[in-house]
Order: sequence, then structure tokens, then C-alpha cells
Amino acid sequence: MTDAPERSPLAAGRNLLFLREEELRLAQDLLFFGYRDFTAGADEILAELGMGRAHHRVLHFVGRRPGITVGDLLGILAITKQSLGRVLQPLVEEDYVTQTPGRHDRRQRLLTLTDKGAALERRLFERQRETVMRAYREAGPAAVEGFRRVMRGLMGDQARTACDTLGTLEPPR
Repeated sequence: MTDAPERSPLAAGRNLLFLREEELRLAQDLLFFGYRDFTAGADEILAELGMGRAHHRVLHFVGRRPGITVGDLLGILAITKQSLGRVLQPLVEEDYVTQTPGRHDRRQRLLTLTDKGAALERRLFERQRETVMRAYREAGPAAVEGFRRVMRGLMGDQARTACDTLGTLEPPR
């Protein structure tokens, strides 16, 4: 027999208060406002260059995985080839991203940031880094871990897989 404390139904019910509709709506509000303010600084920089959030996403993920294939990028972004083409073409034409054929499969297109693209991606990252660092400092380590768990819980399987592999996959050779 264990000496574990007995849990009352009242205590268990308190643990579920965050699942009430009003709490879930608050969570949705927080996500909307947090995303708006998180992206605001980067949006200003992008607007100066005639770019938008789709360009930022491409720069981010190509920067995270230099040499990423177009196919892998399509999977991460969960968009059509046509949509990616509309965003990628200007980035290539304006010398932010290079496309090279794959070494083993010449049909593959490998994407890498140019120096100009890396500088822009770094500028965007630094603008958003300040926001995240401030929030993490205010919340503390336990909240940061909780945030990560919640965000992973919001992701579907494909996004979780992409997120898990971002830092661990080596660029294609």
C-alpha cells in the first residue's frame, strides 16, 4: 500500500478549469495577439523591401536547412508548388536565394541563402529574437517548457516531424 495523498474530485476538477470555453477563447486571443506582435517588427522590415510573411518563411527555413530541396520546403510550408514559385522566384531574381541542381539527382533543386539573403534572414531573426527573449525571461524556465509542449500539441503530425528534423538533418549532398 502506498502513502500517496488521496485526490478529491474537487481538486481534479480544478485542474480542468483551463479547458472551459472561456479559457480556450482566451488562449485563442493570446495566440492571435501574440502572433500579431511577434511578426510586427519583421513585417516592417519586409514591407520596406516589398516582401511579406511568405518570403520570411522561405528565408527562415532555407536558412535553417541550407541545401534544402524544393520538395522538402514544400512539405514544411504545406503549400503548393505554384504558391512557392510566386514567392521563391523573386527571392532568386533579387539574389536572396540560390538554386542549384542536386549532385545525385539533377532534377532536384537545392536552395541556399546568398550572403544577401543570410543578412536579411539574420536581421529578421534578431528583430524577433528580442521579443522571444523578453517573453522567455518574464515567464521563466518552467513556463518556457510548458509553452513548447503547448505549441507541439497544436501542431499536426507533419509539422511535428518537420520541427523535429530541422536541427538534426544534415543538408543534402
